Amino acid sequence: MRADTATVARRGRTVGWWLVLAVLCVPFAVPTIWMIASSFKPLSEIFASPPTFFAANPTWAAYSEVFTFQPFARQYFNSVYIAIVVTLLVMLVSSLAGYAFARISFPGRNLLFLVVLVGLLVPSETTIVPLFQMFKSVGMINTHWPLILVTAFAAPCVLATFIMRQFFISLPIELEEAARLDGLGRVATWWRICLPLAKPALSAVAILTFMSSWNLYLEPTVYLTTPELFTLPQALTRFTDAYGGNMWNVQLAAATLTVVPVLIVFLLAQRHFVEGLAHSGLKG
Repeated sequence: MRADTATVARRGRTVGWWLVLAVLCVPFAVPTIWMIASSFKPLSEIFASPPTFFAANPTWAAYSEVFTFQPFARQYFNSVYIAIVVTLLVMLVSSLAGYAFARISFPGRNLLFLVVLVGLLVPSETTIVPLFQMFKSVGMINTHWPLILVTAFAAPCVLATFIMRQFFISLPIELEEAARLDGLGRVATWWRICLPLAKPALSAVAILTFMSSWNLYLEPTVYLTTPELFTLPQALTRFTDAYGGNMWNVQLAAATLTVVPVLIVFLLAQRHFVEGLAHSGLKG
């Protein structure tokens, strides 16, 4: 009888936590659902009074207009390939740097790592002007190189290095000792032993870096002037009619399309995401 009571109480607590989490999800889920639902509305229905959540007469017109007012397909491709290149670069650099900080002893290692972490405290707005002058001097303005280099070697890479270092510290040192006995050097040990085990941390790095690159707005606005080179955050602000008014249904359709790659990346990596973040805080 006592066991049955404990089981009922445990199930009640579980249901209660699920209800609490469901309520907490409402402020995050409702705006996204409204955005998707409103992208199928005619412009006259979006601000109708009384307001409606779903379209009375759903239409795909806004999605077809997205690709007619500006080179949205090209801008979509720009964001996708820049985010992929930046993510791969950050995964490579951060895994190498994280392994070095975790496993290679050299004078001033902890001090150097502290200096690297300070980079997280420097706002991008404070470095945008000198970086602009530097890229202008080498002829990279109005190209995608600044977006790739600044994102791949700035704050996202610093955070990724921290995550990778913490994960490598959590790995048993016996794995590397066994690899060394088998004749593997540092690079081979990193590539063959440590990196395959670091999939959870790499998944966390991939998601965080992809989202950081995907959501960039200040840097593209500063470095790019040609619409064909724009990324999606810039493109979303340019859906206006002949009088300069916002085309809300078209903007919402474009915004809905921009969410798709982020969801795909998260769904592919979510299995390792939480585990990677958990491992990043085990040891310091």
